[in-house]
Amino acid sequence: MSQKRFFCHSHMMKIPPSYSRQSGGFLLPLILVVVLLAAIYAVVVWKWSYSDGERVGVVQKFSRKGWICKTWEGELNMVVLPGALPEKFFFTVWDETVAADINRNVGKRVSLHYTEKVGLPTSCFGDTRYYIHKVKLTTE
Repeated sequence: MSQKRFFCHSHMMKIPPSYSRQSGGFLLPLILVVVLLAAIYAVVVWKWSYSDGERVGVVQKFSRKGWICKTWEGELNMVVLPGALPEKFFFTVWDETVAADINRNVGKRVSLHYTEKVGLPTSCFGDTRYYIHKVKLTTE
């Protein structure tokens, strides 16, 4: 085995053979560990919900958006009192059957059941933190 030499404070020193190996042997396992941890984080955040509940109002805007990852994005107009300023609730839908239900009821008063996801890593999951899972037509 050849030994490499280097200068340290104007003294020539020999490097032991164990240090003369390339340091790339730990790079691949490190990358795999980082990718594995990122995947575990994404799965945990996707499965765990911060909150869930219902919002009632009129869906006034609903469209499929996204460059690569297409999601349904909507806007629910929640009117509390006549003459009061409306509050808007922005939401995302992943399920095509739920999206079809919302499309049938645009302009009608509906109740949307949602779960809130916090910490999703990219906007590919949707533009909002609120994911709709169920739609009910209300008669009020």
